[in-house]
Amino acid sequence: MRGRDRLVLKKRVNNMTFVETQYVNFSETLTLKSGAKLSPITVAYETYGALNADKSNAILICHAFTGDANAAFFHKDAKKPGWWDDMIGSGKAFDTDKYFVICPNVLGSCKGTTGPSSIDPKTGKPYGLSFPVITIQDMVSLEKRLVDHLGIKKLLSVAGGSMGGMQSLTWPVMYPDLTHSSIVIAACHRHTAQQIAFDEVGRQAVIADPDWKGGDYYGKAIPKSGLAIARMIGHITYMSEMSMEQKFGRKLVDKEQLGYSFATDFEVQEYLEYRGQSFVDRFDANSYLYLTKAMDYFDLTEGGKKLTDVLQRVTADFLVISFTSDWLYPSHQSQHLVRSLKANDLDVSYVELKSDYGHDAFLVEFDDQTRIVSNYLAKVVKERVERA
Repeated sequence: MRGRDRLVLKKRVNNMTFVETQYVNFSETLTLKSGAKLSPITVAYETYGALNADKSNAILICHAFTGDANAAFFHKDAKKPGWWDDMIGSGKAFDTDKYFVICPNVLGSCKGTTGPSSIDPKTGKPYGLSFPVITIQDMVSLEKRLVDHLGIKKLLSVAGGSMGGMQSLTWPVMYPDLTHSSIVIAACHRHTAQQIAFDEVGRQAVIADPDWKGGDYYGKAIPKSGLAIARMIGHITYMSEMSMEQKFGRKLVDKEQLGYSFATDFEVQEYLEYRGQSFVDRFDANSYLYLTKAMDYFDLTEGGKKLTDVLQRVTADFLVISFTSDWLYPSHQSQHLVRSLKANDLDVSYVELKSDYGHDAFLVEFDDQTRIVSNYLAKVVKERVERA
């Protein structure tokens, strides 16, 4: 393995902690679940805190669908910190005074790790649709290479929400001896027909955009309209009816009465339009297709096995968290997972948190999550690490 890492720069200025993304290049071929082979591969990742002498305090954070490696702290000149900054840092849920936290960008993304927008060394051009279709298992395989590169033999925990939760669940299934615990938040063990349906509508919006050009739009006009619509559809599923009603209701945009036209009347319209347009500026349309497909292919039971049988080799402890208003990944899916884990006599903690924020609750409801996660990690250290 050949790695090229950039040093992490961290400093405190006005109580702000700054961090730089690191990169490692893997030359060895990665054989994907489909049988396709991919090399070389670059992985973008960030670390927070310090690895202890026996390397027993490492926690892997897996990001959600459109996330990136910047889970916490600030990049230079950035206006906002990382996407889970309220959960990662000194005294927070993933306490960087105690733990060494790692967050890689997933395979297939457009945030530094190799994906369809990366340059294919065989052609000197972006992969586009020649990039192989990937799965959640492929993401985890690449994350395993990163953990090996960092010299870590066993993770204290692997944690994440949504697509990150799928990875967190997959880790102890694929590598049962390599993690003490798994924290699965707002996720499931396989996508249902409804979840696949929402993803497909988003993909078709992108594909129908004439600027998509079969995925070969790099260096040309990008499929802005299709990608914006896809994001608008997706964002509706991340919220709850109650949160949308509380935030917007039927409030109008800079007017006192309906315009009786197809212009934007309601604040919720304006909000979705903003979300769609801002997404276009930060995400790649092909990565949208590949990552949604990876989630749709996700099924630990492989379509026919019993989940209890799939989990037989698992040895990790689990913390599973769901939210009452999450209708995209509803609590009953988490509860089914919990029952299957317990059927294998595994140590499982389950919490359903009351929230009005829908699926996005794992990115918003920090107080309860902090208390639960911090106490859970302390328990894992005491029962799994100190007794080892």
